[in-house]
Amino acid sequence: MGKLYTVMETPWGYSVAVWSDAGLWEIGFPKNDVETALADIQTSNITETTDHPLAGPLVQQMKSYLKGFPIIFDIPIDWSGYTPFQAAVLRYTNEIGYGKVETYGEVARNIQRPKASRAVGGALHINRTPIVVPCHRVIGSNGSLTGFGGGLDMKAALLLLEKNQ
Repeated sequence: MGKLYTVMETPWGYSVAVWSDAGLWEIGFPKNDVETALADIQTSNITETTDHPLAGPLVQQMKSYLKGFPIIFDIPIDWSGYTPFQAAVLRYTNEIGYGKVETYGEVARNIQRPKASRAVGGALHINRTPIVVPCHRVIGSNGSLTGFGGGLDMKAALLLLEKNQ
C-alpha cells in the first residue's frame, strides 16, 4: 500500500508531509506553490489525505516554528529504511537543541564513530524529514554552513530564525 500525504500551508510556503503507519516518513521544504512542493517529494505512490491524525499537530508546530517560536517537534518519525549508522546519526541530530549547533565531527564523536564525520554528512544528506529532524543545526568544523538539501540560504535562514529567540 502507498503512503498518505498532507499539503501544509506554512508562513514560508507550501510543504508536503508524507505519512507511513509508523509516523512521519518524509517532509519537503517550503515552496512557493503546491505543485513545486509535491515535486520536491521523493516518495512515490502517495495518496492525498486531509484527515491524518498527525497532520493537525504537525501543521501547528511547523507554523509556530517558522514564525520564530522555539518549537520542539514531537511528531513520531518513521526511522525505517535507514541503515543503522544513518539512523544513529539522524536520531542523535534529532536531539540537538533548538538554537544549538554541532559540527559533523562532534556528531561523529557523540555517536561513537569519531572518524566518520564525512559519513555523518552523507547520512544527513538523506534525511527525509528536514526541519523536523534538524540537520540544519550541523555545521562545518570551522563554523561554515555546508551541505543542506534546502540550500545554504535556507540553512542560514533556519539558523538565524533560531538564533533570534
